[in-house]
Amino acid sequence: MTVQQSPPPIKSISGRTPGDTNVQFWGFDMHPVVALGSAGLIVIFIVATLMFQPQAEVAFSAIQNLIATSMGWFLILVVNIYLGVVIFLALSKFGKIRLGGAQAQPEFSTFAWFAMLMSAGMGIGLMFWSVAEPVFHAASPSPFFGNVQPDSIAAAQSAMGVTFFHWGLHAWGIYALVGLSLAFFTFNRGLPLTIRSVFYPILGEKIYGWPGNLVDILAVIATLFGLATSLGLGAKQVNAGLSFLFGLPDGVWLQVLLIAVITSFATASVVSGLNHGVKFLSEINIYIASIFMLFVLLVGPTLFILNSLVENLGYYLSILPSLSFWTETFDNQNCLIQFWTGASGAETCTNWQSGWTVFYWGWWISWSPFVGTFIARVSKGRTVREFVIGVLLVPTMLSLVWMSVFGGSALSLILQNTGNLGAAVNENVATALFVMLQQFPLPVISSLVGVLLVVTFFVTSSDSGSLVVDHLVSGGKLDSPVIQRVFWAVMEGVVAAVLLLGGGLKALQTASIATGLPFALVLLVMCFSLYRGLAEDTLEQDVRRLRAADIAMNK
Repeated sequence: MTVQQSPPPIKSISGRTPGDTNVQFWGFDMHPVVALGSAGLIVIFIVATLMFQPQAEVAFSAIQNLIATSMGWFLILVVNIYLGVVIFLALSKFGKIRLGGAQAQPEFSTFAWFAMLMSAGMGIGLMFWSVAEPVFHAASPSPFFGNVQPDSIAAAQSAMGVTFFHWGLHAWGIYALVGLSLAFFTFNRGLPLTIRSVFYPILGEKIYGWPGNLVDILAVIATLFGLATSLGLGAKQVNAGLSFLFGLPDGVWLQVLLIAVITSFATASVVSGLNHGVKFLSEINIYIASIFMLFVLLVGPTLFILNSLVENLGYYLSILPSLSFWTETFDNQNCLIQFWTGASGAETCTNWQSGWTVFYWGWWISWSPFVGTFIARVSKGRTVREFVIGVLLVPTMLSLVWMSVFGGSALSLILQNTGNLGAAVNENVATALFVMLQQFPLPVISSLVGVLLVVTFFVTSSDSGSLVVDHLVSGGKLDSPVIQRVFWAVMEGVVAAVLLLGGGLKALQTASIATGLPFALVLLVMCFSLYRGLAEDTLEQDVRRLRAADIAMNK
């Protein structure tokens, strides 16, 4: 594939260059405050969790309940705001602005661009939850739908509607907001590819001081914990697949070993760089995933899947307005008082929202510095409108098709009372995909392909994340020393392993929500800053056109 070279970005409006305050030592080239601050906080977390594992598990559960009970409404509200902002920008006059300037050309082909979006954005998550989540929702329907009989036709429809909601427009709206903000201020304003740059219209030169350092440290920590959630889920699923295929034990220490092995593959990819390792693996992922999905579509209940895809899409759009703002208020109206006073019954409150929607929104927000930075890095040359359509609509549709094929196949088995899939998923969620494949032809081969896909998505998520963290800790430099990239790739694996040791799935969920909540405030300010930056750019273009027209008339 030929990579087109874009013209360099315009001169930085700040007059400064990425890495002005960097220090170099032992082969590293990084911003000292951001790198050492974020690394220090992460090391403290790792040591404390390993030293106090039983207490850590209790703490993770308490933190998740606290955030879900007190701030779940806030996460649900702001995610709607993010989606609304990016849609408005795409439809407005700002939609014509090209990232990188009027003459910029896309660096990657459209296919390679989409491949990297999907691989970095939701690869492992789609593999882990595409069967398990619809099965869970069918067995325990969301209170949003009222008293629905479990494992009924109505439960199956509601299950797919909620699954679409969690993996649809709202998730990609978060990524689109961060990616568009970073791409604009990096390629159109010549600022460093770091989160701090987005706030230049508000903070000015202060982005190079402590406010900017604080934002980037928060972004690094959110990225690492968001990545660790996905890597932990991936390790659990690979372990489940190997257990199913070869009878290996299914336990946390084997999962930690798997994280170590797969992280070494990711490290090799990181060393290869963006144009070789990451792009190549992302394209391979898409090819294998497409063949895998086509196989399940053909050997599974094909007509049921195709019919349900159309119906599920319409159902999702019909419930989207009300479901988007649903906070479980009237289902648990006394929960807040019970939670704060310690009254009996508090343990039954907000169980559904905290474990699902609030977790997902926190997860996507904590992932947004990583995915947004990576999307920005590969999106130079696209217009704002093209960017939003590409990032918001295309990955959403691909995700929904994937969910329909795998989730629809699983629900078809449940409605026919075949395979006892619900009990298997309830016992170990990571086995969901492999238990379902067992009901179709060539289960061993398809399970091997499933494990391979999880591993490759694991690798692309890890190496993409390492490149992003590297941008953040190096002051926005696009090229940094290899040893630095290796360090952050290893650190991602360590954090994922520690979270598994410190509480398993509950710890992974809590890490996403806890880091996503403070960063949600950052994204809220980002909405205003992006609008202001685009408005200033439009005004400057209008002034230049008027001057050019005036000069032409005077001649």
